[in-house]
Amino acid sequence: MANPIFEVGDRVPDWKLESDNEGEISSKRLIGKKYILYFYPKDDTPGCTKQACGFRDELESINASGYTVIGISPDGLESHEDFREKYDLNFPLVSDIDHNVAKSFGVWREKKNYGKTYVGLVRSTFFVDEEGKFEQIHDNVRATGHVARLVKKFIK
Repeated sequence: MANPIFEVGDRVPDWKLESDNEGEISSKRLIGKKYILYFYPKDDTPGCTKQACGFRDELESINASGYTVIGISPDGLESHEDFREKYDLNFPLVSDIDHNVAKSFGVWREKKNYGKTYVGLVRSTFFVDEEGKFEQIHDNVRATGHVARLVKKFIK
């Protein structure tokens, strides 16, 4: 399923959030840098832990290709700090408690799970170029193996 709002080449919406270890991070601050912004539903849950540990384990090759990784979820900074410490995560986690950034990226939307329909965060990963434009959009991804597939296919 494609992202309902954006396509590759579109400008990233302006965003600014607090991180657990680097203070405020924003789209404006990141102009001139390539980054991977990945949205995940909840700290310290099985799928989100697999995904975060995948980024942790592949961070050296991701950084070598010029990208910085930033994780974003609705959890608060204290939860992020605990999650980072528990799994020795080596990249910033930003807190989107009110879901405004997730909404602006089109990843806070209706979902279906086990026959139930509800609104929540759709696990998605965005590659952003130095000009602040979408380079790649991976919408509604599966946590298991996601990072390994990204690295194999897109990280050089």
